[in-house]
Amino acid sequence: MPSFHRISVTALALSLGACAGTPQHGNPHATAAKPGDSQSSALYQRLDQDSKRYVSGLDLARNGHVEQAQAEMKTALDDLRAAATRCGEVHDCDQQRFVAVFDNLLRQGIGGQAAEGDTDGATPEATAQSGETSPLTTSLPQLGRTVTLLKGRELGDIIALNGPVKAALEEWLTQYRPNLMDAYENYEYMRHRMWPEYENAGLPEALLFGMLAKESGGKVHAVSRSGASGPLQFMYATGLRFGLSTVNGFDQRFDPQLAARANAAYMNEQLAIFNNNLELVIGAYNGGEGAMQRRAGRGASALSFWSPEVYYGVSQETREYVPMVLAAAWLFMHPDRYNLQFPKIPGRPGSITLKRAASVAELTVCLGQDGNLHDGWFRALRNLNPQLDPQQQQPVGAQLAVPFRLEKTYQRDCAAGRWSTLAAELHAAVIPLPPLVAQAKPQPQQRPAVKTYVARKGDTLASIARKSGGCSVQAIGAANGLRAPHYSLKTGQTLKLTGC
Repeated sequence: MPSFHRISVTALALSLGACAGTPQHGNPHATAAKPGDSQSSALYQRLDQDSKRYVSGLDLARNGHVEQAQAEMKTALDDLRAAATRCGEVHDCDQQRFVAVFDNLLRQGIGGQAAEGDTDGATPEATAQSGETSPLTTSLPQLGRTVTLLKGRELGDIIALNGPVKAALEEWLTQYRPNLMDAYENYEYMRHRMWPEYENAGLPEALLFGMLAKESGGKVHAVSRSGASGPLQFMYATGLRFGLSTVNGFDQRFDPQLAARANAAYMNEQLAIFNNNLELVIGAYNGGEGAMQRRAGRGASALSFWSPEVYYGVSQETREYVPMVLAAAWLFMHPDRYNLQFPKIPGRPGSITLKRAASVAELTVCLGQDGNLHDGWFRALRNLNPQLDPQQQQPVGAQLAVPFRLEKTYQRDCAAGRWSTLAAELHAAVIPLPPLVAQAKPQPQQRPAVKTYVARKGDTLASIARKSGGCSVQAIGAANGLRAPHYSLKTGQTLKLTGC
């Protein structure tokens, strides 16, 4: 193929990045436009015409008509770029159509097929040389460059499809496929709150999804056995370090927007420490940055996560965690390569103003499964209103965040009528208590003896809490006047284990 094809295609990709505006939603999985939308239909016609014209230009080039081919292809690509930019400004115009066509044209122009990454131990450099690129990155820049670049490098080139990552891909595509689908659905409804925080931090969306899928599956109120909480599973002390506190009784770790902001700040901090080594940063997020620095070092001299000294030196949990995050991010970018189809989720945000008092639980009952046949709306409502107790009624006039599609459903089924009445009846049900037996004479409560512990070398408040059998780090810290987040200890210090 003549060399001008490669140059023109590359130049177009760069020029699109410079001139294309940010789309309204920036969603590579946006829903298709309505057939009756005349503006969208006109743009789709231009898309088809430009596509055919570009292919005709390729045929001319193959037959030796270089100058005519250049003119045809340039005209087609210029108009395609203009139509794609206009699509971002038209309500309900599906930009994914432009992404798919543009990506296909680029591949035809370059003349190579995308590698499937099936070479064992492939390095980012080898992957890039073989032509492996993300469809998002090589398509419309407003849906690609800000989405898939990590510190100037394409995320698809950073992720090495080695044995552990391939094994993780198989896990997501087999026994954990339902978890992946649930995580994607949950994320799409929260995307308008989480993705802008990552975008503002200059981090790729696929990484955000990968971490969310592995950490909580997009369940905002998830709490681990160790106390990590929220959609991105912050420990209390780490959350405080990145601005997540308790305000009016609400733990901000459960707020998806604030959690995404804190997570992005953590990632950027650690990327600077580990010289943009993504695997080390993900491992640090799971196993602790201090432990990772001791294993791998820091800066430009840091070892690779996959080096034996690091890979076999971290915990089994971290050894599994890093590939699972990378694999989920990879599938987010390349679902078609793995016979995977994410559901189309209309995640446009909306809100309702209650016309009668109702709890999240009552709203879930009266909304039914309208548009969500999988499991109803309880999870989406909880995720979008994390500060609300789902069983506590909210007063008339209270405003709740909901997916846009539910605004009309609420007016139809929940503002009044039999479904709202049924929901209220079920919510008011009382579980009967067993009959009272003769009450024993109350005994005076005895104050529990205060246990103590003498700190030894190497102890941390977290390790002491585990040994104590029931104490929390916060409780021990408060009982002994230790300040978060460091809770500094001295060897030989006697600690009160209050409330264990």
